Amino acid sequence: MKNLRKAAFITCVILGYVTTLSPVFGQESPALTDPEIASIAVVANQNDIDFAKIAVKKSQNPKVVEFAKTMITDHNVVIGLAVDLVTKLNVTPKDNAVSTQMLADAKKTIEMLNSKSGKDFDKAYVDNEVTYHKAVIGAVKTVLIPQSQNEELKALLQKVVPILETHLGHAEMLQKQFN
Repeated sequence: MKNLRKAAFITCVILGYVTTLSPVFGQESPALTDPEIASIAVVANQNDIDFAKIAVKKSQNPKVVEFAKTMITDHNVVIGLAVDLVTKLNVTPKDNAVSTQMLADAKKTIEMLNSKSGKDFDKAYVDNEVTYHKAVIGAVKTVLIPQSQNEELKALLQKVVPILETHLGHAEMLQKQFN
């Protein structure tokens, strides 16, 4: 029964990420402006940093800790690139429905991760990383890049995709250890 509840909760978290990003996939979703896209990009990276910081503190698995430290480093670099670009372009990231929902969902994920320990934590963290990276990669490729008006913003988003795909591959390798 405990495993069933845990599986149901993780499923809800996964669905939360999918539904967070799905409004921007729909045909009736409003077009995003570059400042809104910048906000979504920063929020997505910051969320993953926040998840990773929990993993560094809680995990006893050296591979999970190493992966989490990589997430912190790489996503901080991406945020730095984004900040440099918006500063250069004199653009202020603008909160929007997607970035606001992503923050709310991240709060739930943080609560879930903080409630776990040991191998249950490691599995939940890695499962979340796989799901989160899949959702973000999909959104970047199918929504953020196509809707970006500024070529430099579009180029930055395109540059980030291989990094995200590498993270996904690493997370999927770790996930195999827990399944």
